[in-house]
Amino acid sequence: MQSSVKHQETIDYFLKIVWQAVANRYNQLVTEFGITQSIGYLLINIDEKDGTTVSQAAALLGLKSTSLSRMLRQLEKSGLIYRESNEGDKRSVKIYLTDLGKEKRHLARALVKQFNNYLNSHISESDKEYLIKMLKKINKLTLSFNPNELNG
Repeated sequence: MQSSVKHQETIDYFLKIVWQAVANRYNQLVTEFGITQSIGYLLINIDEKDGTTVSQAAALLGLKSTSLSRMLRQLEKSGLIYRESNEGDKRSVKIYLTDLGKEKRHLARALVKQFNNYLNSHISESDKEYLIKMLKKINKLTLSFNPNELNG
């Protein structure tokens, strides 16, 4: 007999509410920099020297390249990034940071570092290691989940 599971008791529920709380808190904090959490994350992950392809940026944010286009136009308009086509392949476009983008990236990085230091000061090393181990396991299980297979 299967017991009914309340959504508040599922692992995916806790993953969602914790990530939502983190993202919302970051959004509250970075508004003073004139950016969002997603933009900050993107700026942090653009390779400063070699740039980052649009497809790499889309993968980082979990978006399709087409969905990223609007954000990139906004970032370009705001003077945070510029785009260049690849010499050999005009379809391949790379994103680079402007000086203003580097400044905003620096602010976002400092905030991420500060937040992680805060978490580290309130979570023991063994709890952190266990949490990371479990999150990796959940990620692996999620990727291998097949609802058509019977669980053993």
